[in-house]
Amino acid sequence: MIEKNHDTVLKIVFLLISFSLILAFVIEYGLGHEPCKLCLYQRYPYYLSIILLTSIFVIKKNIKIHLLILSVVSLLGSIVAFYHFGIEQGFFNESVVCETKNLNQILSKEDILKELKQNTISCKEVTFRFLGLSLASINTIFSLILSYIFFKIFKKYENNK
Repeated sequence: MIEKNHDTVLKIVFLLISFSLILAFVIEYGLGHEPCKLCLYQRYPYYLSIILLTSIFVIKKNIKIHLLILSVVSLLGSIVAFYHFGIEQGFFNESVVCETKNLNQILSKEDILKELKQNTISCKEVTFRFLGLSLASINTIFSLILSYIFFKIFKKYENNK
């Protein structure tokens, strides 16, 4: 069984992650800021975290392994977010991940013109900021904090067993 104060922390984290995803959808659909591919990829750790946290709350089995997986998933999320932040800041070059084209096809002249006319979202363009920070930079910090929280609870859970 997980300690009561850890259970409370996990519930607060669950609410924060849910709020983050809802906010991302509001920014995308309500405010009209289209996300790039890396922005969309940064949501996957949150989806998985919601599933794992729900499993902890409902099933109440294998909590220790869930906490470790949550820590690793959040750490991987912070790496993707930092990579995106690095592209925004010019530390890294925009990669194939950011391109919307299908690179497996040989494109005709007409296809190339269609691609050029499409409004592609670049991973290096920041279209939305909060307190002067891009969402990728905020996500990097938030994901690192989540990873730390999950790992600390994992270690405490390990010591109590």
